[in-house]
Amino acid sequence: MCTERGEGTGVRSLGNRWSPSSWSVRTRVTVTATLIVALLLVAGSLIFYQVVRYTVLEGLHDQGTHAITDLTTLVRTSDPRGQLSARDTEFTLLQVVSEDDVVLATSASLEDYGPLDVPLPRNPGRAVYRTLKIPGKGQVYLVTERVRTAGGWRIAHAATPIDEFNRYQGIFIGMLVGMSVVGTAAVGYIVSLSVRRALRPVRTMSGELAEITGRAPDRRVTVPGPADEVSELARSVNVTLGRLQDVLERQRGFVADVSHELRSPLTGLRAQLELALEHPEDEDWPVVARTALDNAERLHGIVSDLLILAKVGAGVEAGREPVDLASLVRSETARRTPRVPVELDVEEGVTVLATPHHIVRVLTNLLDNAERHAESWIRVTVTAEERDAVLEVLDDGAGIAPKDRERIFWRFHRLAESRDRDQAGTGLGLTISRDIARAHGGSLVAAESDRGARFVMRIPLDRSAAGGP
Repeated sequence: MCTERGEGTGVRSLGNRWSPSSWSVRTRVTVTATLIVALLLVAGSLIFYQVVRYTVLEGLHDQGTHAITDLTTLVRTSDPRGQLSARDTEFTLLQVVSEDDVVLATSASLEDYGPLDVPLPRNPGRAVYRTLKIPGKGQVYLVTERVRTAGGWRIAHAATPIDEFNRYQGIFIGMLVGMSVVGTAAVGYIVSLSVRRALRPVRTMSGELAEITGRAPDRRVTVPGPADEVSELARSVNVTLGRLQDVLERQRGFVADVSHELRSPLTGLRAQLELALEHPEDEDWPVVARTALDNAERLHGIVSDLLILAKVGAGVEAGREPVDLASLVRSETARRTPRVPVELDVEEGVTVLATPHHIVRVLTNLLDNAERHAESWIRVTVTAEERDAVLEVLDDGAGIAPKDRERIFWRFHRLAESRDRDQAGTGLGLTISRDIARAHGGSLVAAESDRGARFVMRIPLDRSAAGGP
C-alpha cells in the first residue's frame, strides 16, 4: 500500500484517507445521498426511455398494421401492376413482389429499387415487423405479409423512414444523461450545503466544550434557536455539564472535608507521640498507647466510612436478596445492650430486595444516633405502605430543629449536641445511611415528630415475595 509522511505523525497510509470510515459526517452523508439520487435518476431515465421507446414503436406497429392491411386487401382483390398510391401519409414506401422476386408494383418512392432483401414470412396472412436499412432511404420500419392471389403468392411490403426517430433518439438519450448528471451534481451540492449548515451548531458546541473542558467549567454551550434534535442535544449537554460541575464541586468539598477530618487525629497523634518521646522517662506509656489507639480507631472508622461512601456512590452492586425487615430489626436490636429500652412495633411479612449488611448498617447508624440523644425510650416501627416498606426510628430526646434536618446528612457535619455526647463520631453515619437508602431506590429523611427525632426510611417492597405482579 502506498504511504506518505505526515507532519509530526510519521508514516500515514494513503488508503486510510480514502476509506469511508475516515470521512467526516458531512462527506459521508453527501456521498451517500448523491449515490442514491444518482441511482434513482439513472433508473428513472432508463425506465422513462423505455416507456417513450415502447410508445413510439407501438405507434409505428399500429400504423404499420393499418398500412399493410390496406395494401394486402388491394393485392388480394386486384393483384396490381405498376405504380401504387400510398393511402397512409407515413407508410409511403410500398412494394409488391412475386414469388420469383419480380417487382410487380411499387410506390413512386421505390420505383428505382429492386425487391427488398428480407426473409419471406413463414405464415401467410400474418405480418412480420422489423427495421431495415434501405440504401438512399436510411433506416425504415418495415411490415411484410405474404398474400395469395389468383396469379399466385405475392409479398407485400409497407415501410416508413425512421431516421428522424433515430436522430431524436440520440438527442433524447443525451438529454437524459445530461439531466441525470446535472441533477446528481445539484443534489450533492444542496445536501453538502444543508449538512454543513445543520452541523454548524455542533461545531460551535464542540469549540465551546473545548473551552469549558480547558478552563471554564461553569460555562454552558449555546442552544441553537430552532427546536430540533440539535437544540435538544445542546440542552442535554448543558444538563450533563451541570451535573459534572456539581460532581466536581462535591468532589472538591469531599476532599477538603476528608483532609480536615483526617488531619485532626493524625496531628493529635503525632503531637502526643513527639511530646512523649522528648521525655520518655516522665510519660505513662500505657496511657499514651491507649490514647494513640483511640486516635487510630477514629482514623479506622473514618477510612471505613469513606470506603462505604465510595462504593455506594460509585454504584458498586452488592448481592441483593429478599430481606424480612421485621426479622432483621428483631435480631439486630436483640444483639445490642442499649442505654435505654427499645420498643418494637413491626409488621410481619414486610420484605424488601436489598443487601442485608447495608440495611443492617442503616439500622445500626439510626439506633446509635437515637441512643445518643434519647432520654428514656427508643421506638422502632416497620410497616408497609402501598409499594414501600417503611422503617422508622424515634426517640424522646431534644429533637432536631427544622433548619438542621438536611444539614445532618451532610458529610462530616455534626450538631453541637452530637459532638458533646460523642467525641469519637465521624459525622458520616447519616450520610452513609441516606446513600444506602437511595442506592436501593428509596429515601431517608428526618421527619416531623411530636417529641425527639424521627428518622423515616422508605424502600420499595419486594413484589415477587409478596405475590404481586
